[in-house]
Amino acid sequence: MRGLKGLLEANPKLRVFIYAGKGGLGKTTLSAATSVKLSSMGKKTLVFSTDPQASLSDVFEQNVFGKGEVKLAENLYVMEIDADKKINEYVSSIKKKIIDMYKLDKLPPDIEEYIDSAAAEPAMYESAVYDAMVDVVSEGKYDYYVFDMPPFGHGIRMIAIADVISKWVDKITELRKQAYEYGRVAASLKRQKVTYEDEILNELEYIRGRILKFRDIIMNTETTAFMMVMTPERMIILDTEKALEMFQSLGLKLTGIVVNQVYPPELAKKPDAPLYLRKKVEEQRRYMAEIAEKFGKYVVAVTPMLNREPKGLDTLRLVAEELWSPSKKLEDYI
Repeated sequence: MRGLKGLLEANPKLRVFIYAGKGGLGKTTLSAATSVKLSSMGKKTLVFSTDPQASLSDVFEQNVFGKGEVKLAENLYVMEIDADKKINEYVSSIKKKIIDMYKLDKLPPDIEEYIDSAAAEPAMYESAVYDAMVDVVSEGKYDYYVFDMPPFGHGIRMIAIADVISKWVDKITELRKQAYEYGRVAASLKRQKVTYEDEILNELEYIRGRILKFRDIIMNTETTAFMMVMTPERMIILDTEKALEMFQSLGLKLTGIVVNQVYPPELAKKPDAPLYLRKKVEEQRRYMAEIAEKFGKYVVAVTPMLNREPKGLDTLRLVAEELWSPSKKLEDYI
C-alpha cells in the first residue's frame, strides 16, 4: 500500500480528493483526516461536505453548518453547506427572473405553485450541490480540495444525473434556439426588430455549463482522486463490487480504496482480549483476504479501528498519519 503520500508522489497534479461510499463507513472522518494532513504540510486546504447526513461539525467538534468557509487551523478550512438554504435562494432567483422577464407585479399562483413543487424534487438538491462544488473549485483559492460525498445512492445518482440533465438541457436548448430563430425570421418579415434577449435560453446555457463543469471535475483523473471507503464486512464487499460496475458504466475511473475501521490483527493473539473481540478480528481477517483478492490493486491505505471516537484534531492526526503512510502492509491484516 502506497498511502496518500505515494498516491500524490505518483500523481503530483492531484488537487481534489473525493471520498465516496455507503453511509457509516467513515467517509467524513477520512475526509477530515486528509485535510488535516495536507494543511499540516503548509498547503491551504478546504474540506467540504455534500452529504446531508454527514457532520464535519461533529468530527471537528465545532459547529460549521451553513456558515460558509470556516478556518479551523493554519491552512485548514471547512465548509458544510446548508442545501435547503441554497435551494431557497435558487428558487427565489428563478421567481425574480420570471417576474422581471415578463414585467409582472407578482407570479401567477399556478406558476408559483409549480416552482415550489419542483424545489422539493431530489434533483434540486443535486443541483444545489453541483453549484456549491463548482463554485469552490472554480475559485481556485486553495491548494487542495477534499470532498465528503453523499452515500452511494446520492453519489452515484449525482454522477449519472449530470449526464441525463446535460442531454435534457441540450435538447431544450436546441428547441429554444429554433423557436428564437423562427421568432427572429417572423419579426424580420414584419419589418419588426427583435429587441429582447432570450433569457430562458441564457439560463439553460448557464445550467448546462455548470453541469459540464461538474463532470469535468469528477472525471479528470489527472487532478481528481476518486476514492472509495469500505470496511471488512460481507455486505460492504458486495456493495463495493456493484459500485465499481456502476462507476465503470458511467465512465468513472476509481483512483483508490481506503479500508476503514480495521482491528489490528495482533489483538487476536492477546490472551486477555475478550472472546468477542478475538472472533471479530478473525472474521475481519477473512474479509481482508477477500478484499485483497478482489480489490488489492485499488487499496491505498488501511486505517485502524480506534479505541475512541475519531473526533477532534488530535485524534484525526492519528488517522491522517496511517492514511498518509500506512504502518502495515495489506498482507499484515490477513
